[in-house]
Amino acid sequence: MSIESLLTTKVIEAVKQCYDADVDKDKVQLQATRKEFAGDLTVVVFPFTRFSKKSPEETGKELGGYLKQHIEEIKDYNVVKGFLNIEISAAYWLGVLNEVAQDPKYGYVHENSGHSYMIEYSSPNTNKPLHLGHIRNNLLGWSVSEIQKANGHEVRMVNLVNDRGIHICKSMIAWKKFANGATPESTGTKGDHFVGDYYVRFDKEYKAEIKALMEKEGMEEEEAKKKAPILLEAQEMLRKWEAGDEETVSLWRTMNDWVLKGFDETYRLMGVGFDKVYFESQTYKKGRDIVLKGLADGVLYRKETGSVWADLTGDGLDHKLLLRDDGTSVYMTQDIGTAYERFNEFDMDEMIYVVGNEQNYHFQVLSLICGKLGFPWADKIKHLSYGMVELPEGKMKSREGTVVDADDLMAEMIDTARETSQELGKLDGYSEAEAEEVYRKVALGALKYFILKVDPKKTMMFNPKESIEFNGNTGPFIQYTYARIQSVLRKAADAGASPLSADTHIQLSEKEQNLIKLVAKLPDVVKEAGTTYSPALLANYAYDLAKEFNQFYHDFSILKEENEALRNFRLLLAKQCGEAIKNAMGMLGNLQYLQLKMVYLQQKQAYDSAVLSLKQAINDYNWALYGVVTLD
Repeated sequence: MSIESLLTTKVIEAVKQCYDADVDKDKVQLQATRKEFAGDLTVVVFPFTRFSKKSPEETGKELGGYLKQHIEEIKDYNVVKGFLNIEISAAYWLGVLNEVAQDPKYGYVHENSGHSYMIEYSSPNTNKPLHLGHIRNNLLGWSVSEIQKANGHEVRMVNLVNDRGIHICKSMIAWKKFANGATPESTGTKGDHFVGDYYVRFDKEYKAEIKALMEKEGMEEEEAKKKAPILLEAQEMLRKWEAGDEETVSLWRTMNDWVLKGFDETYRLMGVGFDKVYFESQTYKKGRDIVLKGLADGVLYRKETGSVWADLTGDGLDHKLLLRDDGTSVYMTQDIGTAYERFNEFDMDEMIYVVGNEQNYHFQVLSLICGKLGFPWADKIKHLSYGMVELPEGKMKSREGTVVDADDLMAEMIDTARETSQELGKLDGYSEAEAEEVYRKVALGALKYFILKVDPKKTMMFNPKESIEFNGNTGPFIQYTYARIQSVLRKAADAGASPLSADTHIQLSEKEQNLIKLVAKLPDVVKEAGTTYSPALLANYAYDLAKEFNQFYHDFSILKEENEALRNFRLLLAKQCGEAIKNAMGMLGNLQYLQLKMVYLQQKQAYDSAVLSLKQAINDYNWALYGVVTLD
């Protein structure tokens, strides 16, 4: 039983014994003791004064006395107004550390919860490459999936590729008109970049045609936008595609293949993957069939122009288009079809869509319409809404070609890692190939941490240079801390010290006790991160733990501690700090880099040790001959 559970039980017992009153478990309020007061846990006394008929201070003293008498883990207590602060004994916290040390996957739930999720993330369009926003999307989706797995849930990670629709046709028509048969192979261009260039080209030509129609034909802007020839060609191409026109479908397949190969390269570099990939070209027909059935059943309605709509005014919203006048599908139609197929394919408790907050309305409507169509799983649709990623230069616009390309950003991160490492001389002695691999892992570890440390709901500013720093709240700082811990443990092992448990009779400093409490907190953080879908909680936990360990490392001797029991305890504490950091960061996708960084530090430590031994030998020689020390 945890100390919190034990304390709650005994508080209920104390109120019964002291005041002959029964209180429910939810009436016992426990919280961490404020730093300015002595104690570990605080009981809020105010709710019990109605039974004691005494002041909060008197009530707190009576309950504190009872608890100390009946809970051996309590060292002492104090009362501040209506707050009973409980100090837990060092022996208890040492016992906690020993328990933690027995579980190599501490923080993970080892039993299946019986709860299942499908988590959709990435969701790219095959008319352009992945950009900075997709990086946040992919990293969030991957990490949230790993966190849910850590909580014992069954998770299916899926991607829905938007490979049809007017946007795809815009890239296709631009290629057909302006490419002169060029391909990614003939131009040496990555496939998704190649197709994305033609999406930008479409927008350029479209704007030029709008301007010409306004100047030469005297059209208003809105009319010109609708009648621009290149847009009409794209719309006609969409109709041909949905009708199965052989030439159109063949071009569509070819260009989609180019893009998908490019996506795969980006995903591999980013370190994310999926259990299954869905394609909207395979699900939109099911969505259209469902919509037509809803029309026949009277749930939906058709306008005189031929379009099909859902009336959501009774739900405080507006009317939602589901089929255009020409019968072609919209995104909502496709999402209805995809949701239907997924819930028929898998029995899941929640379908989580990781999509930016600009789509909040879309997913609210999706759930509402599915409910009106009679699907029992409509309320299982959840939207993990996240804020946009901005750069100091401002927002991004795909059509204008001003997006921050994901591949370019990751390449920039690697360049930054290379420059920083070379300035610090951190990879002296590495071969060029080995160093490049380190730069890659440093860069991607830094990128992942910097993105994930921000609460998903918040808009964030991304600064590549800042993310790669080795000091402050960054991935490299945390990873360096882990590596430092591994170096200490390696040296201890070389000296024959590898403690499996700590003596529960030793005395602890406040800093050591607080460090144990922070290590022990990991399961609670994992649980909360799973409940709130926020990897930021784990990221900042890892940073807090790394920061506290570094302070401990600075203030206390570990390997040079003469008291064997105390030395063994500190080694075990260091080990469990490292394990907690590793497990937390592993859920963020940073495990590979941590391992590699550890190898580097081991090599660096061996080099430093050899240099130190050489200096010592020279100093011994000079002292013997001349009575001086020549090297510091």
